[in-house]
Amino acid sequence: MVILPLPRFRQTSEILKLMHKKENIRNIGIIAHIDHGKTTMTDSLLAEAGLLSPRIAGEARALDYLEEEQRRGITIKTANISLLHDVGGRPYVINLIDTPGHVDFTGKVTRALRAVDGAVVVVDAVEEVMVQTEIVTRQALEERVRPVLFINKVDRLIKELRLTPSEVQDKFMRIIRDFNNLIEIYGEPEFKKKWKVDPQKETVAFGSALHKWGFTLKIAEEKGVKFSDILEAYMQGRHQKLAQLIPLHNAILDMVVEKVPNPIEAQRYRLPRIWKGDLASEIGKAMLNCDDNGPTVMCITMAQMDPQSGLLATGRLLSGFVKEGDQVYLVGARKDYRIQQVSMYMGAFREVVDKITAGNIAALLGLDLARAGETLVDLAHKDVMVPFERIKYVSEPVITIAIEPKHPKDLPRLLDAMNKLSIEDPNLITTINRETGEYLLSGMGELHLEITVKFLQDYGGGLEIMTSAPIVAYRESVAGKGIVAMAKSPNKHNRFWVQVEPLEEKVINLIEAGKIADEMGRKQVGNILFKEAGWPVEEARNIWAIDEHRNMLINAMKGVQHLREAREMIIAGFRWACRAGPLCEEPMRGVKVKLMDAQLHGDPAHRGPAQIMPAIRRAILGSFLTGKPVLLEPIYKIGVSVPARWVGDCISIITRKRGKILASEYKGVLSMITGYIPVAETFGLSTEMRSATSGHALWQCTFDHWERIPENIASEVIRRIRERKGLPPEKPTPDMFIGEEQRAMRSETL
Repeated sequence: MVILPLPRFRQTSEILKLMHKKENIRNIGIIAHIDHGKTTMTDSLLAEAGLLSPRIAGEARALDYLEEEQRRGITIKTANISLLHDVGGRPYVINLIDTPGHVDFTGKVTRALRAVDGAVVVVDAVEEVMVQTEIVTRQALEERVRPVLFINKVDRLIKELRLTPSEVQDKFMRIIRDFNNLIEIYGEPEFKKKWKVDPQKETVAFGSALHKWGFTLKIAEEKGVKFSDILEAYMQGRHQKLAQLIPLHNAILDMVVEKVPNPIEAQRYRLPRIWKGDLASEIGKAMLNCDDNGPTVMCITMAQMDPQSGLLATGRLLSGFVKEGDQVYLVGARKDYRIQQVSMYMGAFREVVDKITAGNIAALLGLDLARAGETLVDLAHKDVMVPFERIKYVSEPVITIAIEPKHPKDLPRLLDAMNKLSIEDPNLITTINRETGEYLLSGMGELHLEITVKFLQDYGGGLEIMTSAPIVAYRESVAGKGIVAMAKSPNKHNRFWVQVEPLEEKVINLIEAGKIADEMGRKQVGNILFKEAGWPVEEARNIWAIDEHRNMLINAMKGVQHLREAREMIIAGFRWACRAGPLCEEPMRGVKVKLMDAQLHGDPAHRGPAQIMPAIRRAILGSFLTGKPVLLEPIYKIGVSVPARWVGDCISIITRKRGKILASEYKGVLSMITGYIPVAETFGLSTEMRSATSGHALWQCTFDHWERIPENIASEVIRRIRERKGLPPEKPTPDMFIGEEQRAMRSETL
């Protein structure tokens, strides 16, 4: 993204004056299902702030400043802007982040939500609560971000569907009910009741972003507007006057000011969720109180490459302030820096400022190793700062493409562009297959990868790139307990006995929820496994490693000499084995690896990494292949909105593609189908859906879970993957990995 210098807008100086008044600050995100109108709504807010002509608001998509966004009509990245808004003669600063609605970019939504305290959830009055509405609301609640609701496109209920006032009211009540059900399901007990939305409590607004009008019940009462007046305005072609009578920006921004907490209020309950340090410490108290005079602490939520200036780090200041020249420390990168520049956002622009204080969103230059999720603290407190909790994503990269430059001489440019993009988008996985020489990109879906390739071309200055057809990511696991497999090191001087078994679903869920993680203290992990998963104390306290694919290494050995020196090499061998399973070199998932025994040579020269790592890997793979190995495939949750006459066609397509239907619900003129469908079956889904429904179906898929591939097709899928990777067609056997003595014993047993 090219970030241009900002012409000094009239309200910039006023915003800077208000930034230290915490009671007058609101940090909000705009979140929604794709095409429900949040960027169109944001245009109206910009027009009210004088940043956009009212004449083009609703059509400009001002915060979609990338050419690709304007061309596609969707939001791809998050955009920040600061607005001024008066309520009752009192000015407020509203730091607003517009987020993507397409499921392939949910990672950007997750990162944005770490920086805000409230979220305006936009719901299309016709389509109602959809799949992505559920996902973004769940994300907000998990970050303790308070939601308020805007029911958009009410004009369509009047003009297109011609609903009666009572039918419109039924629509509204159903949307509010379904939205509150999400809060009931995903909200924490202490917030559920307080955060459920209610028009009587001014936490629901209604309107039309396209026609720039909106109201809450309070505004309607103050203006003397009844719904029959809105109906009449449309019937008589006078709906343009509604934007003057009940302007949308007043409805949204008044609701935000009155119902979204200020940073002091929000940080008191949000901080314990995102930071596990000592709240009674100097740093803890400063963040709880959003103290400008406390130590500088910032949670970085976005990193972008500015072609002119280098890496730009954006984040939320929780205490202290930032100014040019400050010495700061990145906890994850373990490196100190001098801030070169501080700026605030205005959509496509940013403006350099003297300093930004706690409770606000700032952009900093000069932090080359800053990444999303990084913790920044002033240099004086680097030794005592506990990092923020990892940002937890609701989806995983499940589709991969191979890429290469059209001209081999352009390879360095491609690698540089891939590196820049991986910095900006942590949900994009870039890997190099050392054996085949392939350069691989893994993303959330086809659109994510399509956009990525376009950005790579732009970053490379018109780079010509060739891509493969999309490839689905798979995982390998076990359905049973393997044998205690023994393997020797290449020099025959070290032996390891290892047993593999399935990791319990309860434990996988604890990892998914972020309750246990590799970087946590082993005692803390052990206590959680003992209390919540019922593990024996001895096993729970001896976790050595948890890898990114939900595999766990446990030390069950006793009295083994030289084990401490070999520990890191054993862990490295475990990670190596889990990166590529034996079935078809796909990553393992949900596997518990137990170290049962070991014999290590007394001379360190005979037990180096080149000896230990291969032996551990061989033992793991040998036991794995005796534990009923299975292949897992990624499953999407699919939500389809379609007129009732085509419901049968849509259900037929989903079931034909090995999908399962969870529910089919009638919502006014539309029906909502929800179900599961394998990712591998979604290629070409668009063509079939559009053809079967004459283009009337709208749908979205989001990664939901991994599931075992049916036995009748697993062998063929494994064969195709092995063929694509250039592996021998025959699957390996346990005897290829375990020791000679065990092979003999195994043969006798069989």
